[in-house]
Amino acid sequence: MKTGRPIFAVAPMIDWTDRHCRYFHRQISRNALLYTEMVVADAIIHGPRERLLSFDAAEHPVALQLGGSDPDKLVKAVEIAAPYGYDEINLNVGCPSDRVQSGTFGACLMLTPETVAACIKAMKAVSAVPVTVKCRIGVDEQDPEVALPELLDRVLDAGADAVWIHARKAWLKGLSPKENREIPPLDYEIVYRMKQARPGVFVGINGGIQTLDAAAEHLRHVDGVMLGRAAYQNAAVLADVDQRLFGAPEAEIDWNALRDRMMAYAERHIADGGRLQQVARHMVGLFTGLPGARRYRQILSTDAVKTGAGPEVIAAAFAAVDFSGAKEVVSA
Repeated sequence: MKTGRPIFAVAPMIDWTDRHCRYFHRQISRNALLYTEMVVADAIIHGPRERLLSFDAAEHPVALQLGGSDPDKLVKAVEIAAPYGYDEINLNVGCPSDRVQSGTFGACLMLTPETVAACIKAMKAVSAVPVTVKCRIGVDEQDPEVALPELLDRVLDAGADAVWIHARKAWLKGLSPKENREIPPLDYEIVYRMKQARPGVFVGINGGIQTLDAAAEHLRHVDGVMLGRAAYQNAAVLADVDQRLFGAPEAEIDWNALRDRMMAYAERHIADGGRLQQVARHMVGLFTGLPGARRYRQILSTDAVKTGAGPEVIAAAFAAVDFSGAKEVVSA
């Protein structure tokens, strides 16, 4: 990944950024880079590959995030994933959950940068697309001023094409994953310094970023910005991404066209044996702040889970919303 053109990404989020979520987000922004949930290498090797890896072509550009610490298993996972056509492979070095730690991957890999470098080198040898790393600034008692540059230097020497840095430490003991997203203090300045020291390297930033105004400010210092829950819980924020960050012509989103595309997508999913709720659950936060948003959420949250629910539930939910002030809410 070359520096120069900014990248705006929606962060990988377990149980959230599945294929239905990504399809929905792609209908709102053409340019945002979308990430899968973290998929463990062992699951790809031994589990239901089609369910774990398949996605709609409309989702591009889309990156696969892998979890693992065994170079051989990660190589096999990359090789299995290759025919699916992902635009990037990302290694998770930031998730602090107990389940991830028990598998010796995620944020605990910050403690063994040589292992991360070995994984990246092996993945790069078999990947035809960029291989990147998403990490924290450190874990537990590590000094980020020492631990972070050491990790970056090792993975870059191993061939990593980019690094995404969640600008918080992770505490591996004593804090839940939710607390690890909120309690350790943010340190954006250290991420800026990592970029300043490596001007030719793509460095992206993540953590606590809530608005496109904040994203634009970060892009004055780094190459990419990644929103997580702020983009998921109010997906309308994505409606301004293409124009504000990528220079696309200013245009108001056609909410009725979005409705129709999501209804058609849901109909196809149901015809393939899926359920409406699997699609609709990702759409609940779309109209936060608009008149009718509460009723919209109620309809999607209650009616979409009913047996036999179909795309007409999406139509009913959209009908409850007053779009007249949508531009002001999205741009806020």
